Amino acid sequence: HKEKEALAEVLRQLKAEGLSLLLVEHDMDFVMRLTDRIVVMEFGRHLMEGTPAEVQASPAVRAAYLGADE
Repeated sequence: HKEKEALAEVLRQLKAEGLSLLLVEHDMDFVMRLTDRIVVMEFGRHLMEGTPAEVQASPAVRAAYLGADE
């Protein structure tokens, strides 16, 4: 947990300096706290992209990752 928080702080600092970052991560709570935009992939294909709120609300994302009906 400490390592992930240290990484989050470094990423926040880089973002504050105006850098764009590509983060490949499956810990969605971590991703949601750090990002302005998210690209969701499913089996190597683009599923959707949007803000963290848009991704969380997406029926397609829920269906793909939680097995929920669209």
